[in-house]
Amino acid sequence: MPHPFLEGLRPTLHIAHRGGALLAPENTLAAFRAAVERWRTDMLELDLHATRDGELVVSHDPTLQRCTDGAGRIADHTLAELQRLDAGVHFSPDGGRTHPFRGQGVRIPTFHEVLRAFPGLRLNVEVKAEAPGVEAAVAGLLRTEGAVHRVCLGSELDPLAERLVEAAPEVCAFYPRDALTQLVLAIKSGAAPPDDPRFQVLDMPLDYGEVRLVDAPFLEATNRLRRWVNVWTIDDPETMRALVAIGVGGIMTDRPDLLREVLGG
Repeated sequence: MPHPFLEGLRPTLHIAHRGGALLAPENTLAAFRAAVERWRTDMLELDLHATRDGELVVSHDPTLQRCTDGAGRIADHTLAELQRLDAGVHFSPDGGRTHPFRGQGVRIPTFHEVLRAFPGLRLNVEVKAEAPGVEAAVAGLLRTEGAVHRVCLGSELDPLAERLVEAAPEVCAFYPRDALTQLVLAIKSGAAPPDDPRFQVLDMPLDYGEVRLVDAPFLEATNRLRRWVNVWTIDDPETMRALVAIGVGGIMTDRPDLLREVLGG
């Protein structure tokens, strides 16, 4: 039987990567709301870090400089300190000529806020960094919020991904880097693929160097294994159309507007 997270899903899913990082400040409620309300996304992709006081916040980078007016590591700041920062200060849709979100109250959100803001929506959630107790904190919050069956959870780091599965075995999990590499290499070489029941979803790039990873035979193989494939990060309509044509499970994009056009109204 498919995992409850995958029940009812049909290709190709519209997945807003960091909420649509080329249209609004990434990993913020402003981006997530636009993806949901304007582009009718099927799923939000987001990233988590733990603060100094153990709160879970939504950010891709471990540091603050690229996306806020702060500096230093998220892990060295309290939640209160982080939420005083402007997370819209650097975003520009036109190469730096304008900054429409600067000074507009855009903040680094907590994972709790995102779960509450979008109570029926599926989320693809990557825990980006090791932190004491982070897997228990994530698992506890998902259970408290009744969100265990609408989140696909994981980490690129294999040890952390394995601990997340141990802490929340009822939650859908995506393959971490080394386990994903082993599976993809086996499929591409024609070898018997490892069937690890801990992981149900492949979040992966389309290509590795000059090698096309996701094609029709690859999807046939993953379908036989009852695994779902999401490809990141695709921002051009031609590639989107090609992936839709071969039945890829989901497309993660920083341009949810273009993906909505490709998938239709």
